[in-house]
Amino acid sequence: MKTEKELYAAILKITMKIRIQFPELSIYILEMPVTIPNIENPKINCKVLQDYYDSLNILLKDYIDNQKKITKLV
Repeated sequence: MKTEKELYAAILKITMKIRIQFPELSIYILEMPVTIPNIENPKINCKVLQDYYDSLNILLKDYIDNQKKITKLV
């Protein structure tokens, strides 16, 4: 498993990729439950960071896959 520092760097990298290359997805980042926890003092650890990174990665991958399908239809 990656360290917290590595996970923060990976999250920053994928977030910047989304914001620059796919800005239309930025709204979904803000709505993710991990971004806005429902508790007052959330615990941030490697598992939480990994889950957040994974959710960003899935969001991006699914969007790219769907765009490819749409492009093939046109």
